Amino acid sequence: MKLVTVLSVLFVAVFAITACAPAATPTPAPMPEPTAMPEPTKMPEPELMDIVDTAVANGSFTTLVAAVQAAGLVDALKGEGPLTVFAPTDEAFAKLPAGTVEELLKPENIEQLKSILLYHVVDGKVMASDVAGISSAKTLSGKDLAVKVEMGSVYLNDSKVVLADVAASNGVIHVIDTVLLPPAELADIVDTAVADGRFTTLAAALQAAGLVETLKGEGPFTVFAPTDDAFAKLPAGTIETLLKPESLEQLKSILLYHVVSGKVMEADVVTLTSADTVSGLPISIKVMDGKVYLNETTQVIFTDIETSNGVIHVIDSVLLPPQ
Repeated sequence: MKLVTVLSVLFVAVFAITACAPAATPTPAPMPEPTAMPEPTKMPEPELMDIVDTAVANGSFTTLVAAVQAAGLVDALKGEGPLTVFAPTDEAFAKLPAGTVEELLKPENIEQLKSILLYHVVDGKVMASDVAGISSAKTLSGKDLAVKVEMGSVYLNDSKVVLADVAASNGVIHVIDTVLLPPAELADIVDTAVADGRFTTLAAALQAAGLVETLKGEGPFTVFAPTDDAFAKLPAGTIETLLKPESLEQLKSILLYHVVSGKVMEADVVTLTSADTVSGLPISIKVMDGKVYLNETTQVIFTDIETSNGVIHVIDSVLLPPQ
């Protein structure tokens, strides 16, 4: 009986001690491994189209595209390049005189059309930052474009670049507001004088003196050209006498007294006091009241008529070499 009592007391004591003991700290559950976020999918860059397809897709160059097709230049502008195209908008073509575009699109004018279109194309990829740093650019037509920057805008000849750096797969397009027209081919001194209409007596004198081929030559020459009115100031009968075969050497001497070797523009003329003529005799030059005079009394009334082999300055009197 005593043994049972003792065991009962021990059981109660152990139970009491266990009940008073602090609760066991639970073992924390392991943290899950962070899940790696997938990398964002990159959007593919839009594929660039070639120059022709870019122009077609834009919608502002329907006339240009039609002209390129008519001139047979589509394949050239879809080629590898790179090329730089100064592209006139439809509004730019609309500035041309009425009927001009229709005339150019005719098959018989294909060479003229091609020349105009190639005057809008430069070899290589020339970005706006490059254009702003040059003064001229040689086009595929073989002729140069004048390039200038004014008030932050770029101009080609008189055409303004209104949108630059339109990327294409084979080059770049710069949008312009005016069609670029290549400069007309210059005629030589004789043909220029004949076409002008004011120099019929001078032309006749050059023929009589056998100087036509000389002044159609490579040069360059500067010609002080008397008008028909200038020749009319000579005493009556003078011209008729000079045109006779027996006056050939005198006529030649007078005509060569109007010619200076080299291309002397107005800006150069006004800095000179004299110039040696091809005749071997000098002419005096002076500027008075903003006007240029040769040999004191002959006035230069129009300057800088450029020709393929020099320049013509128009004068109001015939220059007579000193005796």
